[in-house]
Amino acid sequence: MTAVRFLQIHTLHSYTATLLNRDDSGLSKRLPYGGVLRTRISSQCLKRHWRKAEHDPHALISLVGEANDSFRSRELVTKKVFEPLRLKFSEKAEVLRALELEFQKAVYGEDKGAEKKTRQTLLLGAPELAWLADEAEKLAASVSDAKAAKKAVEEWSGGGKEKKEFKKNMEALRKSTALPGGLVSALFGRMVTSDTAANIEAPVHVAHAFTVHAAEAESDYFTAVDDLKADDDDSGADTIQETELTSGLYYGYVVIDLPGLIENCGGKVDRAAATALAANIVHNLLYLIAEVSPGAKLGSTAPYDRASFMLVEAGDRQPRSLAGAFRKPVEPDLDLAVGALARHLKQLDEVYSTGEARQYLSLSEIALDGAEQGSLADLAAWARDRAGEVQ
Repeated sequence: MTAVRFLQIHTLHSYTATLLNRDDSGLSKRLPYGGVLRTRISSQCLKRHWRKAEHDPHALISLVGEANDSFRSRELVTKKVFEPLRLKFSEKAEVLRALELEFQKAVYGEDKGAEKKTRQTLLLGAPELAWLADEAEKLAASVSDAKAAKKAVEEWSGGGKEKKEFKKNMEALRKSTALPGGLVSALFGRMVTSDTAANIEAPVHVAHAFTVHAAEAESDYFTAVDDLKADDDDSGADTIQETELTSGLYYGYVVIDLPGLIENCGGKVDRAAATALAANIVHNLLYLIAEVSPGAKLGSTAPYDRASFMLVEAGDRQPRSLAGAFRKPVEPDLDLAVGALARHLKQLDEVYSTGEARQYLSLSEIALDGAEQGSLADLAAWARDRAGEVQ
């Protein structure tokens, strides 16, 4: 068995008459590739639907519990740190306002933290927010007026634009906690411009999915009729609108850097526990990639599908997409798409001989040489085992 560092996941999904991912004009997102315009699903859209599938049997949050959830907002300090304190310290409204302002600056940056509109949309984990809330409560209990509150926070944070004491304490928390930034940042990373030490490298790399053929779209003209309109009112429809609908067979690509995932899951705190958690995350993530649709307009398009094809590769060499199989567009047919992918993979093997181990599932009758075929349960268990073998 090849030593494992990376898992690569290739998928083909089919969607009919949908509007999965819109641009700023309300049209489907597109991507020019191979001289042909394709329909696209952004990586951000895909990741959001996987992580927000909280009621799915394989929800990621079910592996760690809400204590390791993550929240992305410009109002983390307001909503998660100070709102719970307003009732407890109702007689200290001025103190809380002063404390909150200084906490905003500490978390979002001295120059941008004061106003919501200038803050960076930030991702923090429940452990980090719980620590901030505990510190805020201690400070609120220790001071009696706004001036004292401002001074107390300055001392607590280390003062000045650098907020050195605050950053040092946050760094210590992150080093001693398995998932300080929550599960989402452990998988998909985060960037904090006000504190580079808080940045987390993403071990799960997600490509934009695109159709293996030219974009197929139509403008859908639709109306809504007023149910209470008088019989003698012949004014026609009450509402007339237009939207875009697309159909397509999409190629998707995900890479999991297993050592990076293990480290983000607390590998420096407890390596064995982090490896076990990472392996279970891989198992569940395969289910989510295969089964969770990145759909909008649910009520009018029912944009649901499961992967018609999924190939999982395990190896130790730099990953490489199989998107090149579709640089020359193929007809929107599963057998033709799988055939093109199989040919491209064979060519890569002949040239590079990187020796990945492979398993796949498929609704197509086209076989994939050098790979074992199975069910989604087989692939998920196999990927989990590969992740569990990482040293």
